[in-house]
Amino acid sequence: MTGDTDSVWGLQEHLTAAVIDELRVANWQRANEGVKESKQTKPPKPLSRPGVGGGRDKNSPERVAKRKAALTRAADRRRAIAAGEIS
Repeated sequence: MTGDTDSVWGLQEHLTAAVIDELRVANWQRANEGVKESKQTKPPKPLSRPGVGGGRDKNSPERVAKRKAALTRAADRRRAIAAGEIS
């Protein structure tokens, strides 16, 4: 699959992944047809897609930047309180 370097998929990549997922499930169903449920293999998991499901990575650039900004705001507020600018 082709994708951007920033790991964001376009519509074509998502559609291709959806087709691949459907084919994997169909092949799994064919392979387990007529097999007792206790003897069947586990169904395949869908392909992981960037930006879909699973939440964001804790160390994604956006979250790191937000944490740094929050720490900076807190430090500025503490300095202002210590200087008596705000109460």
